[in-house]
Amino acid sequence: MIPPRSSGRNSENPYPRLSRGGFPGKALGFMLQPFYLFKRKAPLGVYILSRFLTMMVMLFLLGFAVFGLMELAPGDIVSQLMMQQLFATESRMGRNQQNFSSEQLAAQRAELGLDRPFYVQYFRWLGRVVVHRDLGLSLISRAPVSFLIASRLFNSVLLNLISLVLITFFSFFLGVYFSTKAGTRTDLAVTFFALILHAFPGILLLILLQLFASVTGLFPVTAYPPFPFAEAPLTFTFSYMHHIFLPLLASFLGGIGGTLRMIRATMLDQLGQPYITSLRARGIGEWRIYFNHAFRNTLNPYITSSANLLASLFSGSLILEIIFAYPGIGRLMYEAVLQEDINLVLSNIMFISFLVLLGMVLADILLALVDPRIRYGKE
Repeated sequence: MIPPRSSGRNSENPYPRLSRGGFPGKALGFMLQPFYLFKRKAPLGVYILSRFLTMMVMLFLLGFAVFGLMELAPGDIVSQLMMQQLFATESRMGRNQQNFSSEQLAAQRAELGLDRPFYVQYFRWLGRVVVHRDLGLSLISRAPVSFLIASRLFNSVLLNLISLVLITFFSFFLGVYFSTKAGTRTDLAVTFFALILHAFPGILLLILLQLFASVTGLFPVTAYPPFPFAEAPLTFTFSYMHHIFLPLLASFLGGIGGTLRMIRATMLDQLGQPYITSLRARGIGEWRIYFNHAFRNTLNPYITSSANLLASLFSGSLILEIIFAYPGIGRLMYEAVLQEDINLVLSNIMFISFLVLLGMVLADILLALVDPRIRYGKE
């Protein structure tokens, strides 16, 4: 009688294949056994850890690529710095000076560490960030990069979070409502306008809104009050709401079209499922079916796409901040690219990329929490 084939696993050693092949295999299996036991008991924790490690690798490669691209960019930041010093000297001393010599340019480049290959500069910057938690100084303003980012970060995060909350609320409300009116004239009109908003160029919408503000005078052409918050907090709040209305409207209109169509399509797909027919046959009310059953299943695709929506909002806010002169992190990065301020450019890109990748990881975690069918790492 042929004995049954074993699955190759037992309670003592769940991964016996690692123990085969003599001493090295047994040693490797013994060292990895706590990891596999932890993976079986906490698969979501292992998944989160692996995603964070992947995120670190992607950030490392992104920073390396940015340093290389900035090295290939035309122009020379050292010449800009020397010219600024020249103009400052002429304004103070009233002297006219010719262009700097090549020896002076080389000395300035060596002082800033720009005379070395770009990969050496990158690893030096990375070591300073990891060891000392120092993003360095801006090569143009000589101010700490962390201070420049912190002074602009709150404005960008506030703008994008307000846009995300408004897009989420109205997309779910309108998507669920018009899914109940499928095939009617109102539903067709809303779907048509949502498609137009989704396909409409965002930069053109921003320019049209700014022209509207300039012609009518109802709204300011800039998106930020001309005085600080500490000077008059209450007045600043109302003034900020007035200044930010048109940019916020542009961001809202640019994001609600695709999200509304996705929520509506997902609701219609769920309403055609057999379990909805079974619920209706049992006499359960329509609104209870919509919100207690079909609506919950629309969360999965939205959570998956929310990370991409957040990334598109941050990338779109770059153009918004430039057109409406909004003091955000996108405008800061644009100015840094024009001035070839490598420390500021790299820190901005790495920080925004970190936020986007973090949003993707959080979306995967929320999927596991919302949907009990999703279990990462279980066999």
